[in-house]
Amino acid sequence: MFINQEMAQHYDTAVIPARVRAPKDKATVENSVGIISTWILAVIRNQQFLSLKELNVAIKENLEKFNNKPFQKKEGSRASLFLEEKYFLMPLSKREFELSTWKIATVQYNYHISIDKQNYSIPYEYIKQKVEVRITKNVIEVFFENNRICSHPRLYGRPNQYSTSEAHMPLNHQKYVQWNGERFRQWASKIGEDTSAVIELFLTSNKIEQQGYKSCMALLKLADKYSVKRLETACTKAFTYTPRPSFKSIYAILKSGQDKITDSQPTSSNTSEYGFTRGADYYTRGNE
Repeated sequence: MFINQEMAQHYDTAVIPARVRAPKDKATVENSVGIISTWILAVIRNQQFLSLKELNVAIKENLEKFNNKPFQKKEGSRASLFLEEKYFLMPLSKREFELSTWKIATVQYNYHISIDKQNYSIPYEYIKQKVEVRITKNVIEVFFENNRICSHPRLYGRPNQYSTSEAHMPLNHQKYVQWNGERFRQWASKIGEDTSAVIELFLTSNKIEQQGYKSCMALLKLADKYSVKRLETACTKAFTYTPRPSFKSIYAILKSGQDKITDSQPTSSNTSEYGFTRGADYYTRGNE
C-alpha cells in the first residue's frame, strides 16, 4: 500500500483500485500483458542470444511491430492511440522512482531508533513514541503522524554504528558534543605537566578516543573542587605509585589529603626502626 501511494505521488497521478467483482475494470491491462508476452515469445523462441543487450534489442523491435499492428475489431492500433493521448500526458519526473520499505520503530531513551542493527537519532521530544521509518538504499526518513521529523544517510558496514544529530539532543547533552581530545589537552596543559600526562593516558588507553572523554571531564572538574595546584600535585603523586594512574586513584589522593604531604615530611609511627618490638618491661610481671 505504501509503495503504490509513493509511486502515485512520485509520478503525480492516482491509483484507482478495481471494483469488487468487476473483472472488466482490469481486463484491458491484463489481456495486453498476456498477449504481448505470448506474441513476442512466439516470434523469438527459436533465436539464440549471446547477451542480455541482444535480447532487449530483439524485444524492443518486436514490441514496436506489435504496437503498430491494427486492431481486429476497431480502427487504429495501440501506437496510434498513444499518439492521440500523448499531448495530454504530463512529463515524467526527472528523478527515478526509488523502491522503499517501511517499518515501525519506538524511540528509545537515548533518543535513537535501531534499523537493521544501525542507530539513528530522533528529536528527543519523541522519546517512547512509535514512528514510521521509510528505508531506501541511501536514506532513512522518519515520520510521526504523517509528518517527516528527520532523515539520515543510511549506514552500512559494521553493526551498531550511530548517526547522531546535535539538534536532536537535550540541551544538557549538547554542551558535551563540542568537546574533543584536543580541547581536553589544552585544558590540562594550563594545569600542569602531570595532569596533561594523565589526560593523554585517558585519551590513548581506549580503542576509540571518545571512550576516554568521560574520565577526562571528571578529572579536570576536580580542579574546581580542590584547586588547580592540588590536582597537579595529586597527579604527580599518583605517578609515584603507578605508571598508569586512574581517576579513582587520583580522587582518593585528593580526598584523603595525601597531596598535602611532602616527601620530606616525616610520617608518624608507633614502630621503631626494627619494626614492632616489645622490650623487657613488656614481659615483666611485677606487682602493681
